[in-house]
Amino acid sequence: MPSRTGSHSPAGFGKSLPERGLLLLMVLVFLEGSVLPLGAASSPDTSHQTNLGDHQGTHTGPNSTKKPFPVLAVEYDRVQIPFEISLWVLLASLMKLGFHLIPRLSSIVPESCLLIVVGLLVGGLIKLAGEEVPPVLDSRLFFLCLLPPIILDAGYFLPIRPFMENLGTILMFAVVGTLWNAFFIGGVLYGVAQIQPANPSDLHQLELLPCLLFGSIISAVDPVAVLAVFEEIHINELLHILVFGESLLNDAVTVVLYHLFEEYAGVGTVTLLDGVLGVISFFVVALGGVLVGAIYGILAAFTSRFTSHTRVIEPLFVFVYSYMAYLSAEIFHLSGIMALIACGAVMRPYVEANISHKSHTTIKYFLKMWSSVSETLIFIFLGVATVDGPHAWNWTFVTVTVILCLVARVIGVVGLTYVINKFRIVKLTTKDQFIIAYGGLRGAIAFSLGFLLNQDHFPMRKMFLTAIITVIFFTVFVQGMTIKPLVELLAVKKKQEAKRSINEEIHTQFLDHLLTGIEDICGHYGHHHWKDKLNRFNKKYVKKCLIAGERSKEPQLIAFYHKMEMKQAIELVESGGGVKLPSAILTLCLCASCCTHCVICLLPCYSHFLN
Repeated sequence: MPSRTGSHSPAGFGKSLPERGLLLLMVLVFLEGSVLPLGAASSPDTSHQTNLGDHQGTHTGPNSTKKPFPVLAVEYDRVQIPFEISLWVLLASLMKLGFHLIPRLSSIVPESCLLIVVGLLVGGLIKLAGEEVPPVLDSRLFFLCLLPPIILDAGYFLPIRPFMENLGTILMFAVVGTLWNAFFIGGVLYGVAQIQPANPSDLHQLELLPCLLFGSIISAVDPVAVLAVFEEIHINELLHILVFGESLLNDAVTVVLYHLFEEYAGVGTVTLLDGVLGVISFFVVALGGVLVGAIYGILAAFTSRFTSHTRVIEPLFVFVYSYMAYLSAEIFHLSGIMALIACGAVMRPYVEANISHKSHTTIKYFLKMWSSVSETLIFIFLGVATVDGPHAWNWTFVTVTVILCLVARVIGVVGLTYVINKFRIVKLTTKDQFIIAYGGLRGAIAFSLGFLLNQDHFPMRKMFLTAIITVIFFTVFVQGMTIKPLVELLAVKKKQEAKRSINEEIHTQFLDHLLTGIEDICGHYGHHHWKDKLNRFNKKYVKKCLIAGERSKEPQLIAFYHKMEMKQAIELVESGGGVKLPSAILTLCLCASCCTHCVICLLPCYSHFLN
């Protein structure tokens, strides 16, 4: 009697022995036919494919040898570039993590200095191993891949109010200060090169235009180096926005002077028309970059109106539109940095009103992560490139360059501050001037611009690069390491870590409306009047086009309250405790919802809050 368990077994397991044998034979035949083609496809040997027709008969003969199946193969060439990029990013991240695990080391030495030292060690090990150091700090890699995330992070999270309030001072330092440094350093270097004509040297080959070109390269304050140092010393908001704003906006001046003197050096003659066109080119480069960035920022804000059903791609629009703004500006030789700053500053208030809170968190942390990795890679690559770079050491040229950079910076800051303080309400003190002058750090932008020089047009290119690297090392190591003790010694005001509260926002808006009313009564149309006009135009027209739903009609104070409410809710979840809003704040926000533009209406609310 047959077993009852066979009828309940799965298909194929209850078959007889011949059927199982036949099934096994079919599987073996299939594998026998597929192993050889699979092995041939996996092999990178192209000569086998080329001579396949010549040896076709040997494969079918009785004495033919079959190529074994490649169980393990090494094909590093296929993944070399992405593997090395991932390895560099991993090394940079591990170095950054290791520095912050040693509090004593990170509190004494800036992170940028340690990263450059790591780059020097890595480059030295590659040299000792007899390998060729790869061109890691290539100019295209730097300007197209590493610099944009740092500038976008700075532009997107730029504090608009202090930046606009100090825009005149920032422009004076960025434009007039950079022009002064470029012409002073270049002119004095040319004069030094002409000393002792009876004793011929390499410096006597220098002409005026190459010296001015070198002065324009070395005079630009680098935003990457400034960010890396100033974020660690927690300087107050005024000094931070002045030095950082200068480092961002002097890009336009540096790019114009660079291309201008490069073109003049190639031609050899400069006419009055060339000078006039150079001045026009400065405004075209700067304002053109701002215009391109503003257009892409408006497009990004308008696109975010329609992403309520596809929240997952909201951060993508912010990144892609910003990078397109940068590339579009670079296509026409406009300022890509200005385009990124303008794009980030224009799109942020409208995009944040449209996207979800999760998308906002994604944008924030991805930008911070991306910019941090790029900044780390820049300093490591700078150290590696220093080991393998072409150098031509000249003691006179290098020493004079370092001294002139310090002298020109001090004279420029003191002279411009004397003029600026005549128009500022809050004067810049002597301590402030010292920190601004001492914070003029140079970085990878100067090195990359020097690396772009043509050896045929500039025979002293190697000497220029050596001097640029020396100035970068001096500013980053000497000034970067000593600025924190000097800030503490001079008792310079530090940055307040606390965020703005509802109380501060109410006082700020109340004073803005009060000063606007005073200007209207006096008949003096100052910046408060024009700012109020711009806010009204923004609320009446722009918000309706770029912000979806009822958020476009929401008063600014109520919008700020909603933002604070969301922040406190997140803190409540993270801490596990309870955070209760004061009833006076709720009452004031309800009162302010009726009218936020009338000073008379806000006075009862303001007095109620104070009581």
